[in-house]
Amino acid sequence: MNLGFMFFFNSILLGTGLAMDAFSVSLANGLNEPCMKKSKILCIAGVFAFFQAFMPMLGWVCIHTIVEHFKAFEKLIPFLALILLGYIGIKMIIDGIKEKKEDDEKKCSVGIASLFVQGIATSIDALSVGFTIADYNFLSALFESLIIALVTFIICILGVIIGKKAGTVLEGKASIFGGAILIFIGIEIFVKGLF
Repeated sequence: MNLGFMFFFNSILLGTGLAMDAFSVSLANGLNEPCMKKSKILCIAGVFAFFQAFMPMLGWVCIHTIVEHFKAFEKLIPFLALILLGYIGIKMIIDGIKEKKEDDEKKCSVGIASLFVQGIATSIDALSVGFTIADYNFLSALFESLIIALVTFIICILGVIIGKKAGTVLEGKASIFGGAILIFIGIEIFVKGLF
């Protein structure tokens, strides 16, 4: 596999395309938590980047080992994304409607469990990227996955920062808006997966 300019260019484009769902969820997280610290922004971007690299490699491994079992699982991907993102989105909307009078630190929090669910839900469609890189050797597939992760990391940082700025303006309505975004992304992944 030639690691020339086109390899890098295509990897960056692929990473950008795959990162759009993660960008939107990062935006929702920033809306939900305008008081978020820099370390948490990096953590969110890191989780999304990890899953965006892990899923294509998992797909590549499946192609080279258990392809017949993976094809059966592929049909479930849209349903899983819809369920996971729908659940988190509805929870955010309910929390936003309740308008609990807690201090900002408690109110402004995306938990690690929710973050991992978001990471899986937004990257699960990246499993199919394993099909497109099936002819790559292991190192080339890994290198492409790392490029995808880097692109995702940068895009997600931007998403959280934009969401934080908008969340400060929207105040109490940010959680409802962020939840609606997550539900919309889940529906979008579901519809794309059906066609």
